[in-house]
Amino acid sequence: MDLHCRLATIGSSPVLHVSGEIDLATLPTFRDHLTRAIGQHPAQRLFVDLDGVTALDDTGLGMLLGAAGRARAADGDVVLVCSNDRLLRRFALTGLDRAVAVQSDLHA
Repeated sequence: MDLHCRLATIGSSPVLHVSGEIDLATLPTFRDHLTRAIGQHPAQRLFVDLDGVTALDDTGLGMLLGAAGRARAADGDVVLVCSNDRLLRRFALTGLDRAVAVQSDLHA
């Protein structure tokens, strides 16, 4: 399956909508979109909407953690938006949800 990323603005917040699989094959595309979104919105909170993601491997988890670090270095942050129980359990098992904010929807 392919990976699709689309950067939008909701209210005044940048939102990167992601759908498809995040794995070793799609990681370069995912990294490019995350890096560009953070660069275009320094000192802002970037929401990464993962509700359309069907698979997320360890490299994708690492990419999300690294993106949060880059955003924080630019006085911003990354917030993951996810209501998928399978992904939420994975975030809890890996501890990602303790390092990066996770909320169930964009309006939480």
